[in-house]
Amino acid sequence: MKRKPTSPGEILLEEFLKPLRMTQKTLAQHLQCDYKVIQSIINEESNVTLDMATRLATALNTTPDFWLNAQIAIDLWNKKKKRGSSTSTASSFRK
Repeated sequence: MKRKPTSPGEILLEEFLKPLRMTQKTLAQHLQCDYKVIQSIINEESNVTLDMATRLATALNTTPDFWLNAQIAIDLWNKKKKRGSSTSTASSFRK
């Protein structure tokens, strides 16, 4: 199995907050959200939603697609990992 993709939270922390010397609280205030939302994204306890992707993109000069694609990569990896450890009830139409 491939390595786990970098989560949106890790990207946010390592590529944006740390280099900008910005706290989670400062970002949350700028995004007009509770700092616990930012904290839970960084800790991989919450997903990046379309609304949050748009806010992050505007604030950090990226695109919503950047954040959503990172979230989708994690979601797919988690699904494949989970599917590998259990049997699926769905089957392919093609044989």
